[in-house]
Formats: sequence, C-alpha cells, structure tokens
Amino acid sequence: MTDTLSLIASFASSALRQAAPLSLAGLGVAYAEKAGILNIGEEGIMLGGAFAGFITAYFTGSLALGILGGAAGGIVISMIHAFLSIKAKANQTISGLALNFFTLGLTSFLFLLAFGQGSSLPSIANLKPVAIPILSSIPFIGEVLFRQNVLVYVLYIAIAAFSVFFYRTEWGISLTAVGENPQAADSAGINVYRTRYLACLVNGIFGGLGGCFITLGQLGYFQEDIVSGKGYIALVAVILGRHNPILIFLSAAMIGLAESLQFSMQAMGVQLPSQAFSMLPYVVAVIVLLFSIGRSTTPAAVGIPYERDKR
Repeated sequence: MTDTLSLIASFASSALRQAAPLSLAGLGVAYAEKAGILNIGEEGIMLGGAFAGFITAYFTGSLALGILGGAAGGIVISMIHAFLSIKAKANQTISGLALNFFTLGLTSFLFLLAFGQGSSLPSIANLKPVAIPILSSIPFIGEVLFRQNVLVYVLYIAIAAFSVFFYRTEWGISLTAVGENPQAADSAGINVYRTRYLACLVNGIFGGLGGCFITLGQLGYFQEDIVSGKGYIALVAVILGRHNPILIFLSAAMIGLAESLQFSMQAMGVQLPSQAFSMLPYVVAVIVLLFSIGRSTTPAAVGIPYERDKR
C-alpha cells in the first residue's frame, strides 16, 4: 500500500512539473487578455524565454541568472508584440503568429551561432528540488507540492497574487475595464496605452519563465522548437480556465497529467507507436477545449486596437 501511494505521489509530482510551464505562461496570457491584448504569440514568448534562460545559465554557470535571462527573453518578444499591437495597431492574431515564426528562426540561428553544428547538444544542470521544511513532511501532499524546484514555488505565489490582484484590488478592476471598454476606462482617467504595455510586460515575464522552466527545470538543454506547441496549449488552459488563475492551473494540471501519463506508459513498455505517445497531451488539450464551448469569458475589447481619438 505504501509503495502504491509513493508511486501515485511520484506520478502527481511529475504531472505538476509538466503543468508548471503551461500555468506560468497561462497567467501571463490571462493578464494580457484582461487588458485587451490577444497574444497568439505566446509560443514565441516561451521559446524566447527558453533560449535566453539556457544561454544565460550556460555561459554564466548560474541558474539564478538563467531564470532572470529567461524572463528577459520573454519580455523582448512580448514587447515587440506590444509595439505592433498598441502603437502600430496591427492585427494581433497575425502579428502573434508572425512572432512565433520569427522567434523560431531567430533562436535557431543564434543557437547555431553560439555553438556551431555539433553532434551533441550542450547541456546544463537542472534546477534541483527544494524541500520546504515541515510542509514537505506531510504525507503524500508534501512530496507532491513541497519538494519542487524554485519556479514551481514562484507559480504558487503568482497564482495567489494574481487571484487577489484580479478580483480584490482597484488596479485589477482598472485592468478589467481596459479590456472590456477602453473608451469608458479612458474617460474615467485610466491610461489605456500604459495599462496595455504593462500587461504585455507581465505577459513577457511569465511567458519567459514558462519557457525557461522547460530548459532549466526539465530538460537541461536547448534545441530547435523545444517548446513544441506548449504556448498554444497555454492558450487552451486560459480559455478553459476562463482567465481565473486557479482554474488556469487546474486546466494545465489536466494536460500535465496527460504528459506525465505519456512518459509513464513509455517507461512501462506499452506497445504503441511513439507518435501516439507524443500526441496524447495535444489530444487531451483538444478534448478539454471542447468543454469551453459557450463558456468563454474573453474581454469584449480583446484583440481590438484602441484609438483614443476615435469614438
């Protein structure tokens, strides 16, 4: 019985680690969309964070600096999208998709420039689990929730902070007002442009952290297109979670369970084509997305450029 419980705890802990990058990125997307910024380019933001986090950690030897580098990489890509969406008033869907392709090409080129064409991938040490005193000793729960790496703990804090910010503060109300009716928000004295730029900044930070979680917290290396669609899955988590931080995490956890199940089935030698294992998380993402039909809470002005002089 103890062995079974330990196995379940290990599986749940793995699922949490798979869900963490989706949740971090999802929180950033939710913040941006509440301000009216549609960011299909989350894949590019995560990829920028994954690359910048790895390259910083590799050349400095510091995982802490790698995390900061990951956040910075996400910010750079996100602020390009901010400029195109807010200043240039470009179509936000097209600019987001363009950024995904741009970042894929840019990171591949820079990686080749830094390391050349080698037969093996350069690697770094992963973030190690940090046991929280007392809490980590709680049976089952302690092993699953409180023996994780530092980015998982950042996620816990972010979920709590975003939940309070969105629903319990004047700033959160102002953010929602900008996403629902920017003209009315502007008339009430809220700076719509500044609010949206700040939203893109926050999106960049958390998308970058989600990306560097993959390279620093899971794999320990970088390769072309290492994010592999997780930015799009983060968007699914936001839609299913209805922009609520806790529900976003739970939605990401459902998908994380599918990813963890994929690895467990492979380890147990289940006789299925490798493509079937790889597609499992995406199949689950599509299935859970079906449950969001008719339940969308997308802000009314999301994706619509704001023109102050136009009423």
